[in-house]
Amino acid sequence: MLDGIARRLIDGRLDRIGRDLARRGVTADQVTAAGFIASLIAIGLVAIGSPAAAVAFVLAGRIADGLDGAVARATAKTDLGGFLDIVCDFVFYGGLPLAFAIADPAANALPAAFLIATFYVNGASFLGFAILAARRGLETAQRGSKSLYFTTGLAEGTETIAVFLAACLWPAAFPALAWGFGILCLVTAAARVRLAIATFRNP
Repeated sequence: MLDGIARRLIDGRLDRIGRDLARRGVTADQVTAAGFIASLIAIGLVAIGSPAAAVAFVLAGRIADGLDGAVARATAKTDLGGFLDIVCDFVFYGGLPLAFAIADPAANALPAAFLIATFYVNGASFLGFAILAARRGLETAQRGSKSLYFTTGLAEGTETIAVFLAACLWPAAFPALAWGFGILCLVTAAARVRLAIATFRNP
């Protein structure tokens, strides 16, 4: 829901930095890898019970997630780059709730499992729609220039990062955040299924 607003606020800055990195010989895949490493560090810190220390690495990983696309736009977008980007995103989205479950199984295991399950449902609806949209030649720039067709929803990347950061800053609130955001993910997936029925009903 907030990704469009966030994009309008940061895309110009990211594109300038991306062009500078491209001139220095940095590739989009290298930025993706750096962001993925930062995300893994964040997951590890949460798992060992240091969620506050993970905040900087969560932010670094998400900034890199935006910068890799900016570098790609300054050079050349590739299918492999888009694939690696979405895979790294999904590892992070599943890994951080798992880390909270590892850190405090008694309090966090069930809400973390629920949140991961709703991410799975939401991700399936997102990727399924993107595949069919590509097959029909549909395009959108609502969420910036992407390798995949991005549909809008209540639970998008910006909201996910906000929830993760809140959980890192106030770890005792993780169960409530997980249950609440998981419900929003299911609502988003249901809305996307409804959109898919309307869009793909006719051959």
